Amino acid sequence: MIRSERNAIPSLSITRDVLERDQLRAHFARHHPEIETLDDTALTASIRTLLDHKPVDTDTDGVFLFAYGSLIWNPCVAVGERRAVRLHDYHRAFCLRFEHGRGSLEAPGLMLGLVDGGHCQGMALEIPGDQLEHELLLVWRREMLTGAYVPRWVRLESEAGLFSAIAFIANSDDDSFVGELTDEETIKMLARGAGTLGTCRDYLSNTVTDLRALGIHDAQLEVFAHALGVTP
Repeated sequence: MIRSERNAIPSLSITRDVLERDQLRAHFARHHPEIETLDDTALTASIRTLLDHKPVDTDTDGVFLFAYGSLIWNPCVAVGERRAVRLHDYHRAFCLRFEHGRGSLEAPGLMLGLVDGGHCQGMALEIPGDQLEHELLLVWRREMLTGAYVPRWVRLESEAGLFSAIAFIANSDDDSFVGELTDEETIKMLARGAGTLGTCRDYLSNTVTDLRALGIHDAQLEVFAHALGVTP
């Protein structure tokens, strides 16, 4: 159990079953009623608006998602093809501060988002066309519930060439957005951050471990992992 100043909040994992049953929203309604969440009507409208602007060069009946953090190691949705890719003009950073999820009032946590500048290596995950709207609703229930991210079409570079995909960009207008902190500030928050979804240490460890398995070296994340001793 993770304790907060409000009360004892039960632990929760992000799984496909949790998303299918919409338990994240129910959790917010019960334990964080002060946080506004988007209902399925709003999420579905967001998905349809994005799909209505699907680039014509997309080489699949479905869509590709750009995975750069937990979507790599815990996608929770049906995935067809996977491609190693690079996104230009954005990089991953611990830029979102939360007092829920992997944080609490006593130990706020940090989560990854995409911010302007540089480049970012990750994986493109194909969501098949015959399951598209339902699978995307599960993704939106996970990534778009609180407005911390903005979904956007981006161009990814792979060995097969350029193609379009959906990426979740950190929303700089959201209250959770803190930008890029100093290494010292980031390490301190990652070391302490813990909440109903687990710890920031585990989130960092899982991300770095999977990036390494894909042959991706993120120098900044490696600095944090070394400082916290979360990976060999």
